[in-house]
Amino acid sequence: MANLQTRQIRNVALVGHNGAGKTSLVDALFFTAGGTTRQGNVDDKTSLSDYEPEEQRRGSSIQLSVLPCPWKEHRVNLLDTPGYPDFRGDMLSAVRVADSILLVISAASGIEVGAQQAWNVAQDQGIPTAIVVNKLDRENTSFEQTCAEISESWGRQCVPVQDVDADAEAFSAVTTGELAEPVIEAIAEADDDLMMKYLDGEELSTGEINSGLKAGVMSRDIIPIFATSASANLGSSELLDAIMDLLPSPEDVEAPDIPGGAQANLVFKTSADPFVGKLSYFRVYGETLNSNAQLWNANKGESERVGQVYQPVGKETEGVDSVVRGDIGVISRLNHTETFDTLCDKANGIKLGGVDLPIPVFALAVTPAAQSDLDKMAESLTRMTEEDPTLEIERNADTSETVLHGLGDIHVDLAIERIARKFDVNLETALPSIPYRETIGGQTSVSYKHRKQSGGRGQYGHVVLEVSPGKTGNGITFGSKVVGGNVPKDYIPAVEKGIRNAAVDGVVAGYPVVDVAVMLTDGSSHSVDSSGMAFEIAGSMGFRQAVRDAQPTLLEPVMKLKILAPDSSAGDVMGDLNTRRARIEGMEPKGNGLTEIAAEAPASMMQRYAADLRSLTHAQGDFTAVMDHYEPVPAHEAKRVIASRQSGEEE
Repeated sequence: MANLQTRQIRNVALVGHNGAGKTSLVDALFFTAGGTTRQGNVDDKTSLSDYEPEEQRRGSSIQLSVLPCPWKEHRVNLLDTPGYPDFRGDMLSAVRVADSILLVISAASGIEVGAQQAWNVAQDQGIPTAIVVNKLDRENTSFEQTCAEISESWGRQCVPVQDVDADAEAFSAVTTGELAEPVIEAIAEADDDLMMKYLDGEELSTGEINSGLKAGVMSRDIIPIFATSASANLGSSELLDAIMDLLPSPEDVEAPDIPGGAQANLVFKTSADPFVGKLSYFRVYGETLNSNAQLWNANKGESERVGQVYQPVGKETEGVDSVVRGDIGVISRLNHTETFDTLCDKANGIKLGGVDLPIPVFALAVTPAAQSDLDKMAESLTRMTEEDPTLEIERNADTSETVLHGLGDIHVDLAIERIARKFDVNLETALPSIPYRETIGGQTSVSYKHRKQSGGRGQYGHVVLEVSPGKTGNGITFGSKVVGGNVPKDYIPAVEKGIRNAAVDGVVAGYPVVDVAVMLTDGSSHSVDSSGMAFEIAGSMGFRQAVRDAQPTLLEPVMKLKILAPDSSAGDVMGDLNTRRARIEGMEPKGNGLTEIAAEAPASMMQRYAADLRSLTHAQGDFTAVMDHYEPVPAHEAKRVIASRQSGEEE
């Protein structure tokens, strides 16, 4: 659209439960706006919004996509978001750059978990919101009943501003006749002057109703409800009109404090395209961004050269001369820029800020399937985490594993699939090894002599060691009380080196030994046969003997948990935690029918918890887990761990 102005733009994020029909609605709106000659369809894999092979196979969105709809001298940028909780990072990214939200609800299902979670996000962010009741062509659906459920659940500010054809046997049309009295009352309540006129019994004019309705939407005193059937393309043109008339343009919302004439562009999505290269999706918050510009990445402190700028249209991009303030664009092949970085003028150094992404709660260890995959594994993982910042890579020094963390099992599994497809790197996965530790429960003293004579110069090193439990978190501490030169000073560092090397592999099951205090108290040397190597061996073997004599103990990592569950599922969640050797530390009502449970549990019992909690709570639960401390493994469990470790070593 030539000479597009900021006031002509609408940035709208479609959110809601998986399967509510968000993508189908985007396809219907794009078709209605003339963006394509044939309406895309999720079922036959022709959707312009769900274009990734993994999305087409699953029949649901796994990433954010953008489709711009030209409508009556305006552009409506539709940001289609996944509804499945494993991909909510993309939903939050879309909300970050949207000026309004369309919360899509299936009339056949009513308010589901994803809808409630999306509602909570809209409430937290304070973004103008409208609700779309979709799939009204399904049997046994009722717009009126769904609106009543919405109003009862989310408040009387949620009001229908449309009617459906009630005379037909099936939903066939949207009507925009006179608004019902409760709607007029809600409009009046959103404006003091209109409220006085309404209370005085005066009739509000059409202009007052329209302006009052928009003001109420802007202030969130009114949440309008619309009716659609995306698959039958009913209600699409009416919804586009409503978006244009009622929802805010970038000019209507509070803007970041940006100096006049300054560049300020926020990257909110990164796509790793194997053919085109890295694509950076951005929204302009400052002045118009032209092609062939020089920008500054304020987050990385690096200069970026912008070549051609593009407009995103699903998986396609269209070259444009510029992107105006408030609009969304794409840049390719930026060298330093990642998601939520700000591209600006170097003189200003503006940082617009991103979002608080959910913390990963599921992990898999990844290994190359073949030698040819080894060389490319690290780069492919890095590029995938650039594309999806809710994925994290960990290179665990304790277990020597590369671990991929995500928001759930499906999230991580699909990331592995996409790596294979996009970068031709095949990775095998397994649950990560648990980083057990070993320590001691008592104290002891040992005298150890390393003596070897086999012709020529011999080896001689003698140490007397005292070992005792050390402070938690201190690892191995070493000191010396040797007097009189019984162990020459030059050899004491060798003793310490031998001890620290021995601590890498414990005597219980070969795990690192921690939290042990070692004191070298005495020893002896030989004027000819002693050497640094001899004392290193003596220190190593003496330490291992001392650990065996000082009640060696296997330790396991313990996680701190915060679990949010529906009140109705809290009992089942706590019962399940008890089977995981967890300790319940407390429960706290959090409102909205939710309870927060605080607990501690061994890491070994929590590796598949993301999927298990989803099942226990019908996908309404959420949790965070952070490593907190180590503690002794119960005897029966220790036997299992030791046996498993020995079996693995034999293999």
